[in-house]
Amino acid sequence: MSFWTLRQAAETVLGGGVIAYPTEAVFGLGCNPYDAQAVIRLLEIKQRDMAQGLILIGHRLSDFDDFISPLQQSVRDKVMSSWPGPYTWLLPASEQCPYWLTGQHTKLAVRVTAHPQCRALCKKLGMPLVSTSANRHGQHPARSTLQVRRRLGASVDYILPGHTSGEHQPSQIRDAITDQRIR
Repeated sequence: MSFWTLRQAAETVLGGGVIAYPTEAVFGLGCNPYDAQAVIRLLEIKQRDMAQGLILIGHRLSDFDDFISPLQQSVRDKVMSSWPGPYTWLLPASEQCPYWLTGQHTKLAVRVTAHPQCRALCKKLGMPLVSTSANRHGQHPARSTLQVRRRLGASVDYILPGHTSGEHQPSQIRDAITDQRIR
């Protein structure tokens, strides 16, 4: 991971752009979660309905403070025992969490990623990053830089070069309150 590529990815996100980047299992599409126009553009690239909601990734739990409600200690302990890692949790969204992230839901999907580049990027940004698989809705997610280029072409503003962590499946998604497995 080079300083330059990480800086370029961060500048693209902060400038309102959409990036692709490696995660634990697949390449993700990401943007600034505070920027409604960037999120809408990401959804257009992906051809995904806003009502479905999105995932945020970060490098620590406090990255999500603006987006989730305070957690009971038992829920916090459960979530923290799985992070960093490929575990996404549905947590109660805060009142100020933008609808373009939650969609039709009252919970928000969040993950403290174990992927070194993702963690470094979120740390450099000082905020979480929208994270959805790099593919058009209903198609297989990209697992390499080349697949991102072939499938999404110039619609993505920057591709952070790198490799996935080798996980075979996308992150598991669970509701932290009910413990129901969603994916």
